[in-house]
Amino acid sequence: MKKVNFKLGDLKFDNKGLIPAIIQDYKTKDVLMVAYMNKESLKRTIKTGKTCFWSRSRKKYWVKGSTSGSFQFVKSVAYDCDMDALLIKVRQVGGACHTGNRSCFYRKIQRQ
Repeated sequence: MKKVNFKLGDLKFDNKGLIPAIIQDYKTKDVLMVAYMNKESLKRTIKTGKTCFWSRSRKKYWVKGSTSGSFQFVKSVAYDCDMDALLIKVRQVGGACHTGNRSCFYRKIQRQ
């Protein structure tokens, strides 16, 4: 992965100040979940090494695992070529999904 001089202000947050974060298991490469971050939650994630998100429905910050114990320990943070999405590789403890599943992507659409 190419390393470049990164400035938080270079990322393209949407008009609500949010950027999607794809959370991936660093070993298996499974996509675990998608959530949203703002500048402050990204700063908290980088500082603490645990994922912190902005809840669009509750309008507050939340650290994954703070109530469930299913923490995500950050291994790397990358951004895409358009600088409008994040890929965060984590060591997942417990299930990533609030349903108890390992991944939020446990359902499939079948071709008809």
